[in-house]
This record gives sequence, C-alpha cells and structure tokens, in this order.
Amino acid sequence: MLRTVEGIYQNGQIELTELPQNINSRVQVLVTFLEPGKVDPVKLRQLIDQLETIAGIQQGFEELERGETRPIGDFIQEMQRKYDISG
Repeated sequence: MLRTVEGIYQNGQIELTELPQNINSRVQVLVTFLEPGKVDPVKLRQLIDQLETIAGIQQGFEELERGETRPIGDFIQEMQRKYDISG
C-alpha cells in the first residue's frame, strides 16, 4: 500500500495537513523534504498520482500471483447487473 499525505515540518515535528484514511495500526513511513519555492504543486500532485497508480498496479499483480482474481466473464456479468447493461 502506498498513501501520500502532505505535511509541514516545523520545530522538529511533522504536522500532517490531513489524516491518512484506513491506517489503523503502526506503519512504516518515508519522509521527503522538499525545497521551498522549487516544487511545482501541479507536478508534485501528478507524481503522487503516478506513484499511487503504480502501487495499485503492483497490488493487482500480487493478487494475481496469490490467485485472488476472478474470471473476466464473472466481472462483466456483475457490471451488467449492477449498471443494468444488456449483454
């Protein structure tokens, strides 16, 4: 799982601007310090989105390797029922 949350470092402490959701236990974190004024917030958000996408793809591959997937036909039928789509 990869989750990115913005925060501010000040006076030796990191204050998160939002609390991460679905984090209920002790987890390892990485902290990256950004140079003030040298980070384009739009590019940063794009990079975060890309990292989260890569993490999601990686999770999908891990589920596939563990046999936790289902046949595509089952998925299609479920979506057709859920969204009232005729096949």
